[in-house]
Amino acid sequence: MAPFTTVLLSALAIAATSFAHSHSSDDAQKVLSSGDDCRHPAYKTHILSKSPLVIYLANFLTPEERDHLTEITKDTFTHSAVADGSGAQGLRQTRTSQSTNVPRDSVVRCIEQRALLFQGLDTPRTHLEPVQLVKYGQGEHYHFHTDWYTNPIHATSALGGNRQSSFFAYVAASDDVTGGGTNFPLLDAPLGDEWCKFVDCDETWENGVTFRPVVGNAVYWENLHEDGSGDQRNLHAGLPVTSGWKIGMNIWTRQGPLGEDIRGPDV
Repeated sequence: MAPFTTVLLSALAIAATSFAHSHSSDDAQKVLSSGDDCRHPAYKTHILSKSPLVIYLANFLTPEERDHLTEITKDTFTHSAVADGSGAQGLRQTRTSQSTNVPRDSVVRCIEQRALLFQGLDTPRTHLEPVQLVKYGQGEHYHFHTDWYTNPIHATSALGGNRQSSFFAYVAASDDVTGGGTNFPLLDAPLGDEWCKFVDCDETWENGVTFRPVVGNAVYWENLHEDGSGDQRNLHAGLPVTSGWKIGMNIWTRQGPLGEDIRGPDV
């Protein structure tokens, strides 16, 4: 079997050809039918890095999906937990946001399908963790971390192994939001002014790449090397929100399947 990165990059080359004429604002709102009333937006892909693989996805979520996600999770957020070096989950000053798991209704299943299709045709839905929303208010942040687990207690076969890949999408933000970018300090900043729509071009070169919280867009990256070991280069942080608030969405894909006791039922 070809390496996952090679397969994904080949698929992206085909997708780029398919969407070569989708540069107008009207075309960006067109949807691709996927059956069962699940229709995917013609989002655009921008490869920021091939090693590690990091891809920016413009218009990954529709306005209707974003509204739905915020509505069904209203009043369900609690302080985010994080594992310490021993594997114990708890509240830490390294992560001061609030988070909630999203009920897997038809809209959420459609978003899950989009994430799976992006990664290829051979990733089962059972490899997905429950979709998570995270809310950051003024001053809240998530210190530098990796999404893949360093403690093997969280990456056993019973838990689906480690986190193969991550999507982080921007679901909502207040009109006055400032700060709150997603910083990857070990990535090289991209060249070209067109990237300034998505990344903070005022960031100093040695600070890496900071993605702006642009609502509807998403960042995808791979967490593991081909041998299954964690890739330190995708270290990242949720920078403090200096005014306003933002809501993001995590979609994590494991190496193997997760049980229904972890994923939860469809609703």
